[in-house]
Amino acid sequence: MHDVLLMDLSITIVPQKNSRCQESGHSQGGEISTYSGPNLPEDIWCHIHSLMPLRDSARSACVSRKFLCSWRCRPNLTFTEETLGLKQNAYRKSDRTKKFTSRVDHILKNHSGVSVKSLKIVIGHHLNVDTCHFNSWLQNSITPGIEEVILFPPTKHKAEYNFPCSLLLDGRGNSIRYLYINDCAFRPPVGFDCLRSLTKLHLDHVRVTGDELECLISRSFGLEQLELRSCMEIICLKIPFWLDRLSSLTVSSCDKLQVIESRAPNLSTVELYIDPVQLLLGESSRVKNLNLGFSREVNCVSYAITKLPSIVPHLETLTLYSGSERVNTPTVANKFLHLKYLDIGLADDDDDETAFRAYDYLSLVSFLDASPVLETFVLSVDQLDMHHDSVSGDVASYLRQIPEHKHDRLKKVQINGFCSAKSMVELTCHILENASALENLTLDSIFCQLEDADDIVRCSGRKTGECFSKSKQMIVEAHKALKAIERYILERVPSTVKLNIRGPCIRCHAIDVKSP
Repeated sequence: MHDVLLMDLSITIVPQKNSRCQESGHSQGGEISTYSGPNLPEDIWCHIHSLMPLRDSARSACVSRKFLCSWRCRPNLTFTEETLGLKQNAYRKSDRTKKFTSRVDHILKNHSGVSVKSLKIVIGHHLNVDTCHFNSWLQNSITPGIEEVILFPPTKHKAEYNFPCSLLLDGRGNSIRYLYINDCAFRPPVGFDCLRSLTKLHLDHVRVTGDELECLISRSFGLEQLELRSCMEIICLKIPFWLDRLSSLTVSSCDKLQVIESRAPNLSTVELYIDPVQLLLGESSRVKNLNLGFSREVNCVSYAITKLPSIVPHLETLTLYSGSERVNTPTVANKFLHLKYLDIGLADDDDDETAFRAYDYLSLVSFLDASPVLETFVLSVDQLDMHHDSVSGDVASYLRQIPEHKHDRLKKVQINGFCSAKSMVELTCHILENASALENLTLDSIFCQLEDADDIVRCSGRKTGECFSKSKQMIVEAHKALKAIERYILERVPSTVKLNIRGPCIRCHAIDVKSP
């Protein structure tokens, strides 16, 4: 209904000698400022006004006293260069800063500060906005009843800027449900009790200690999501047991972090992109979904199979990313008894050219063995430099086999970046011979971690009409992979298995390649 009302609304502005806005149809000078539209309740007009872009909303306030009233109570305030109409390269750096500051000052001067529900202030790195202006804007906007606050303070002052926690006192912070703060220090005092309605907290490049963070969230009984990125002062992260609504935890690039201890009883999803830490989740841990990737350390896959079964015993989905796997996946006694979905990403991010050269993809059978109820297995391999020998020779005598390793629940397997490496062909053949319930096998010789890669990476699904660019070496390898599939794998595919082969684009990746 609101979309229709916005279409029916028509506003005509005719310049007047009298600068004061008129709501009536006639002025003394005979000039007309007209407003036509359905006769609607005031709350409907306020809602329509709140849906308008910030600049249009501010301009329309000069047309009608009704809009002026709703403007002063506008619930959503978003201050970015885009919403303030500061076109890129239209002004010099100093002029852009002045215009940004003056426009925000003017808007907040005419806004009552009442009924603000959402505040977003994003100050670009090239703007030299003084922190005194920033604090003044927060003072005027963070009022009782506000629910969402997203703040990107002046980047130039991020090293010394401290978020004024006093702004959250006197009940002004108790209505906030979502808080996202970037590039500053956050130092809540002892006894801080100001975020009781908080459901989502996102701290990005924020200087806060583990004790300060615990103080910050200890009274946020409704907290559901906690996300920490590049918070370099946190050494120990402790989450108390009374945060029983917390279901999602994301921690990335917190380089000094050593311990994560969570007693939250309903934590179910954890994403960790850090170096290995002591992970204490308690015997009653309900974590079912885990994404894990090491930021600097190696052998993430080996760590996962040896350490995680006892730490997260109820895991159902596991996504791993390894930028350097220098050892083959070991065989272990412990099992992932509930794991149904496994996604492993391998890349060659290490400067050591031998990092993946000798990696044995067939060793991943150990992970399949450790997951007796596994249904979906996705392997993505991004080798920037192909350091392997292509499979060749007599298939009957050349390929290794691992007998008596059955994977009776495995239904779907997808290998992105399938290559002609002997061990990868062996892994594929092993799955075909030992996964009796297999229904779908996808082999994609062009690497991509995106979903629906066939539609997004290939030219048929892109607006540019061209495939993502790939090096000549990778295109050659993709053609070799197709030859390996044809020679060693096709004849092993049971009639009950749907085989999907995604090769290089015949138009964009055409190249003359000799058979391996």
